[in-house]
Amino acid sequence: MIEARLLEAQAQAEALFAAITDQQLIRAGRSERAINDDVHRLAAERFGVRSHWHKRIVRAGANTLLPYAENPPDLVVADNDIVFLDLGPVFGQFEADVGRTFVVGDDPEMLRLAADLAPLHAACKAYWHAHPGLTGRDYFAEVCRAVEARGWRYGGPHAGHLVGEFPHENAFTEIPESYIGPGNGLAMDAPDAQGQRRHWILEIHLVHPSGAFGGFLEELLTL
Repeated sequence: MIEARLLEAQAQAEALFAAITDQQLIRAGRSERAINDDVHRLAAERFGVRSHWHKRIVRAGANTLLPYAENPPDLVVADNDIVFLDLGPVFGQFEADVGRTFVVGDDPEMLRLAADLAPLHAACKAYWHAHPGLTGRDYFAEVCRAVEARGWRYGGPHAGHLVGEFPHENAFTEIPESYIGPGNGLAMDAPDAQGQRRHWILEIHLVHPSGAFGGFLEELLTL
């Protein structure tokens, strides 16, 4: 059953993030590239991951302001810094897409932003489940409204996308209806062309009002 496989893939990704924390891969003085390489090694050695359906994202400092499509220069994690990872490991034949934010040091604003990510994701997820028939356009507007109500700015061009059996990326990257964004006027809970339920990832990309840094969290919306 696809729902069980998607949940299993997400649980495996959560275990990968726990291992990243246990091994202290994210710490001051390390470059984004070095962290990325270590994540790739860890995923292969401990979880048997051989494929990643999208590029691994490791962003620190000012790079946390940038959305997925950007490829900024490599940065080194500072003593007081914020870092996010956006990973898409494939477990078996199903994709996980999970993002988490880490704070290095004790900067109070970075800690506050990071702490707000999970409650915002939960609130936006609850809103979607309580409002059947929402279009991607209207739901994106609601996510942005919820983010701004908490005093942040939204940092990306969309707030998520379809997810499913590997590989799906090439099938939808140019189709607005595959994103939670302003170009999607279709109901997100409408079935696919084969009459099957579609599943979505919800992304929350916060930007501090100063424009100095951001944070990111993503996981399944529909399950």
